[in-house]
Amino acid sequence: MIARVVEEPLDLQFHVEHVSDPRAGAVATFIGLVRDHDPSVEGRVIGLDYTAHPTAQDVLERLAAAAAESQDVIGVAVSHRIGHLAVGEAAIVAAVSTAHRAEAFDVCRALVETVKAELPVWKREVLEDGSHVWVGL
Repeated sequence: MIARVVEEPLDLQFHVEHVSDPRAGAVATFIGLVRDHDPSVEGRVIGLDYTAHPTAQDVLERLAAAAAESQDVIGVAVSHRIGHLAVGEAAIVAAVSTAHRAEAFDVCRALVETVKAELPVWKREVLEDGSHVWVGL
């Protein structure tokens, strides 16, 4: 199992390699990217600044371990990036391997949704006009 809160760019292949196993018939992945807009904010987003609570690493490890407890799961790898990210960069990458595709999709989606809901990470959207908006506070 891999669970990391890091400042460096995220690599999908790293995650896939860490869940690959001869028993796995499926690897489901998710990449959450920084987009150039937020429907709830006026103005063009040019980047995000992610800030993590000191417990974020422990929380992510707990969430990944919970996802890995399912009897069908072979491997789990999830990372969330902090610091400044430009539009198009990955903020979260997750990979889950199982024997069959349905379980891989289900567990990967549930993991990402749980991370979004529970990980103590906040983002500040930086707008083209120089202003910013905090999200998740």
